[in-house]
Amino acid sequence: QVLAVESGGSLVQAGGSLRLSCTASGLTFSAYVMGWFRQAPGKEREGVSSISRRSGTIYYADAVKGRFTISRDNANNTLYLQMNSLKPEDTAMYYCAATSNGFPSLEPKRYNYWGQGTQVTVSS
Repeated sequence: QVLAVESGGSLVQAGGSLRLSCTASGLTFSAYVMGWFRQAPGKEREGVSSISRRSGTIYYADAVKGRFTISRDNANNTLYLQMNSLKPEDTAMYYCAATSNGFPSLEPKRYNYWGQGTQVTVSS
């Protein structure tokens, strides 16, 4: 059974930083493209960032470029999202996801496995 557990979400002031982590089990982590997604109340889930199996290809949503950094540690089955210069509009539930499809993608429909999410709240 595949299990992905996110952590690191919190309440933070605008301009602050957070580092999210996602630890996966039950799959060969290095064989999966990984992604971070977020969903704010009343809005659709949107892609934040995606990273290829060996970290050679990375995509970011325009809204987070230059502020967020995705990375992965295949030896420890862990995905990270470093979030800097946080804004109130970054407030959302953040999810990690895994896909066996070949290439990184910000499209949620391409992902097979999902974590339960971690809440990020940015106060103004």
